[in-house]
Amino acid sequence: MPNLRADEDHEDEVRDFLRRRKLSHLRVRRRGAVLTLESGLANDPIPHLRLRRVSVHLWTVECASHTGCFEPTFLRDQLDKVLAEVAKAMSWVLAPLD
Repeated sequence: MPNLRADEDHEDEVRDFLRRRKLSHLRVRRRGAVLTLESGLANDPIPHLRLRRVSVHLWTVECASHTGCFEPTFLRDQLDKVLAEVAKAMSWVLAPLD
């Protein structure tokens, strides 16, 4: 069975995406198979989005709700493609909250 953990290369890819899109208010945190995009203070982060690795090449997207829970979305594709689709179809989730 393949290792489905998100690795440093995936984290770097998301950081590059944030930098290219000038989303300096967001940062990425890696834990297990999940990359979380968050903003705010490091000791009190505001979650925006979760990218979950579900197979070797496939990722899903989960959006933070107003209750602090994550809700699944319809997106499922390679990491670069789900990031592009989030920027296109769900840009509000990447917007600053303050």
